[in-house]
Amino acid sequence: MSKPKIGVIISSTRPTRFGDKPAKWILEHAQKRGDIEAELIDLADYKLPFFDAPASDLWAPSTDPEVLRWQARLNEFDGYIVVVAEYNRSITGALKNALDQAYKPFIRKAVAFVGYGSVGGARAVEHLRNIFVELQAVPVRQAIHIGGSDFVPIMFGQKSWDDVKGGFDPFVPDVLDNLVWWTNATKAAREA
Repeated sequence: MSKPKIGVIISSTRPTRFGDKPAKWILEHAQKRGDIEAELIDLADYKLPFFDAPASDLWAPSTDPEVLRWQARLNEFDGYIVVVAEYNRSITGALKNALDQAYKPFIRKAVAFVGYGSVGGARAVEHLRNIFVELQAVPVRQAIHIGGSDFVPIMFGQKSWDDVKGGFDPFVPDVLDNLVWWTNATKAAREA
């Protein structure tokens, strides 16, 4: 079995977003491992229309070229880490729209989370777990939560991500170990 490939999804598309910083940080951790390959997937690189297809790609083939490009990129991966901001107690609208347009690429693949916001993005991560269950993915229990006491000073320029990221390093092995275990299990089952 070849090394599993993990996609790190930056799910905020705002020009002033924070998500690219923890995404690059978790990507660096993933790339240091010898048992997986990892790449960034930046949702801002996809100009997805609002979902307007007759049905999801589980039931009807997509026809929009940008949606097809998004689905093709996701199909390259065996598992994912979603870096998610909490907007009004949920995920970003851009992420929800993107997930609605790509059901099939997530089926029977593992997903881990890095959340950020006032309570570490916990409500967004929990919402996202339910969405991924519907997409027939396997959300892992472990996650990284960047809470308001770290995130807000960064947002207001009082600290930088480099000032606080070291405090999250001890949680990374548990997240990645479990993501890799579930990714290997689902990849083996899909290939059997």
